[in-house]
Amino acid sequence: MTISLPSNPPLHSGESSSKDRSQVSKSVFHTLARILLIATICGAPWAFGAMQPWAWAALMTLSVLTLILWAAGCAHRGVLKIVWSPLYWPFLAFLALAVVQLVTNLSYDHVATREAVVKIVTNFNFFFLAGQLLNNQPENGRALDWFGLITTLLAVALCLLGIAQMLWSPWRVIYWTYHVMGAPFGPYVNHNNYAGLMEMLLPISIVYILSRSMNIILQLLLWSGVSLVIISIWISGSRGASIVLVIEGLLLAGILVAHRSRRLPPRLFVVLLGVVLASAVGFSWLVSRGSVTGRSWDALETGGSLQSKLGDRWRVAVDTFHLIRSHPGMGIGVGCFEYAFPSYLSFTTDLHWAHAHDDVLEAVAETGLPGFVLILAAITIFIRSAFRDMGKRLRHGWGWIQMGATLGAVGLFCHSFVDFNLRVPANATWFVVCLAIATHSGPAQKDPPKIAWDSSRDQSSELLN
Repeated sequence: MTISLPSNPPLHSGESSSKDRSQVSKSVFHTLARILLIATICGAPWAFGAMQPWAWAALMTLSVLTLILWAAGCAHRGVLKIVWSPLYWPFLAFLALAVVQLVTNLSYDHVATREAVVKIVTNFNFFFLAGQLLNNQPENGRALDWFGLITTLLAVALCLLGIAQMLWSPWRVIYWTYHVMGAPFGPYVNHNNYAGLMEMLLPISIVYILSRSMNIILQLLLWSGVSLVIISIWISGSRGASIVLVIEGLLLAGILVAHRSRRLPPRLFVVLLGVVLASAVGFSWLVSRGSVTGRSWDALETGGSLQSKLGDRWRVAVDTFHLIRSHPGMGIGVGCFEYAFPSYLSFTTDLHWAHAHDDVLEAVAETGLPGFVLILAAITIFIRSAFRDMGKRLRHGWGWIQMGATLGAVGLFCHSFVDFNLRVPANATWFVVCLAIATHSGPAQKDPPKIAWDSSRDQSSELLN
């Protein structure tokens, strides 16, 4: 959707049309907005996943500031151009449902619902901004290329922090200073939330390296970083993440075989397999040295402890179904699960269940049947939009980044059936950004350069984008 805004006429009537188009398509405000957007989503995980009030409040403030810069860029260009996504409809409908719960006092806890509405608005801001500033339109230049590289560096930096803290820090200490409860890893208080973030960063990093031609030394360094990221996920001991890695790997292999079977060099699968094997060797070496904590083996645990944990989560899921059955119309109110669920808890436990460890089930409990319908609609729209014309997209560099974002979104959604990553502001922000990149295709550049696969490494046969 494009709307022309009043703008000043050119000073010289003889200026070329190409120069006019260049002036219209670029704005320093949009460049600043893009920089601030990427800086914000990359900084959020370092602030303990933006879980603390000051952190998610800063996240909200920066999203508004980025939106103002984007609007200023549109005014500067004289054109309001909005790249549309069909996911806007269920997103806005879900927000409207939450607002209705808030203003009509249908929620179990008014303050909790008010906070949840603010967070939903913040996530929608990031979804909208990522769709406008990180798509494949000509005015965005090489935004997705830089996004892929920055995502790779972010994933490596976070995993290095987690591994370093594990090797040279007391147990349950973040940044060698902050003592926390639970099972922290990296800057996250909960190791499952760290693994959830990596499920989104890792696919983008892998497809970025696959789709770019680079010096062999740089390529080895980046693949080594990817191996460290995989090792850190295993070290964190997240069972859900270990399963999601398999799902993402199979989906990636299926897409590559289905859409690039004639151009895909056989060595590509050898490289990916080598990265996984190298990660396994590195993990085994850390275990043999005694450097890895006992929690790292939780993903492989099959004894009574695992059965007890799964049993508790199953009972919580059953009790959540009872909660849904008691409030089928409009739910208990977004953000209110923690306050309503204790009345439906059917077994004795010393744990405080702030979340159902199933984001989808918890969302249905909080929004009732309307929320359930919106979730199904959003899933259907995402699948149709993200996987449509995948073969054509993979002819271009930006299409690979879109595929990585798609894999990351699918991975975190699968993990959300057994955890609560979408309740962590930093992870929720990255999730909506992945959704935006995957579904905001927009018009491609005219005659864009294509990626050409070839086994030789001379200048004429490099991967181009």
